[in-house]
Amino acid sequence: MSGGHGAGAVDGGEVLDVAGVGFGPANLALAIALDEFDSAGRAVTARFFEAQKRFGWHRGMLIEGATMQVSFLKDLVTMRNPTSRFSFLSFLHSRGRMVDFANTQTFFPLRVEFHEYLSWAAEQFEKHVSYRSEVTEIRPTAGTGVVESVDVSVRTGALDAVPQVHRARNVVIAAGGRPRMPAGLPESERIWHSSRLLDRADAIAASKPSSFVVLGSGQSAAECVDYLHGQFKHAQVHSVHSRYGYSAADDSAFTNTIFNPEAVDHHFQAPESVRKSLYGYHANTNYSVVDEDLIRHLYQTSYLESVTGRRRLNVHNVSRLVEVTRTDDRLNVVIEFLSDGSTTTIEADALVCATGYVRADPKSLLGDLLPRCRQDGQGRLLLDRNRRVVTDESVKCGIYALGYGEHSHGLSESLLSLTAVRAGELAEVLTKELA
Repeated sequence: MSGGHGAGAVDGGEVLDVAGVGFGPANLALAIALDEFDSAGRAVTARFFEAQKRFGWHRGMLIEGATMQVSFLKDLVTMRNPTSRFSFLSFLHSRGRMVDFANTQTFFPLRVEFHEYLSWAAEQFEKHVSYRSEVTEIRPTAGTGVVESVDVSVRTGALDAVPQVHRARNVVIAAGGRPRMPAGLPESERIWHSSRLLDRADAIAASKPSSFVVLGSGQSAAECVDYLHGQFKHAQVHSVHSRYGYSAADDSAFTNTIFNPEAVDHHFQAPESVRKSLYGYHANTNYSVVDEDLIRHLYQTSYLESVTGRRRLNVHNVSRLVEVTRTDDRLNVVIEFLSDGSTTTIEADALVCATGYVRADPKSLLGDLLPRCRQDGQGRLLLDRNRRVVTDESVKCGIYALGYGEHSHGLSESLLSLTAVRAGELAEVLTKELA
């Protein structure tokens, strides 16, 4: 795979075979797959555009000791090509840690180590990636009724920078998600999304905070509660969620087959009613659920504090956030107990919102291409089995969306479980078409 340096329609450069929007695990795995696939004797020209200043994957939640929730065998390549030099085991070998990792007797690496692995793989594709580069629009090549290629507008650096245009025969959108905050509650130095936990907690540490509120009931919320409780030994930590308690993630063996490759085919060919049923049955594999070991640890911590009378972990269940006001250098966080409507005001140094992410919608980038794209009754882009946006016959180039089609391809679509398989399927399609 060649990097396509200087490939831009403005300067009359070459046309890229593939332009990638975003360079997280999905497009990183695609870059690897393209590198490993034969394209009829010629390299695929590909370039990826990433808004971050360097590769990063949930940096703000790389809590010391936290482990992955997915097996290392479901890395960027192994499920597609176990002999790949880009596997997690190859990474361990390069670091001299193969034997030591084996001695841990686990399938679940430390999260910080898996991030090191992803960064190690990304470093090997530096010449194919433009960092600090945000894709602002994808539009049909000017002056054509039949769309053989697209112009990808990319803004690099400052917000007022003039976008550069790169022309491509195919575009792969894998823009991930953006932090979701409660309505009407913007982030500030004392109100954070969980994705910024470590940096913001470090910044506030010098002021010796005495109270935190964590909003949410999923894995990130529980990890934030545990981290703040352990890091700030004299602070009160308030966990606020609408349930009675944290719900355990279902990671049992039979249930986990929903993340098998063939499950994508089952979901894709199923009627909408069956898709909805499957989501209802198995959303608890991923959404608003917590690892059982962490639930047990937090409950034991709470119980111990009730025995000793030195309570710092405060669980406000069946409750919701009502209002947040700023007073001097603190927050007044008002929560409502849903059972009787009574309210409690907590004085806090910071509010952490572990309220999930909004998946990036490719429609926001498609501009004049959007009328040529088909959508379902809920306004979602239709994707074919290979995750290509379904268009009218005038669009000959490929527009692909990764991590978007949970509604059509199943629960695994935005997760790491099938990253290698997805990338392999798409790389095979692209290389065959380009050949």
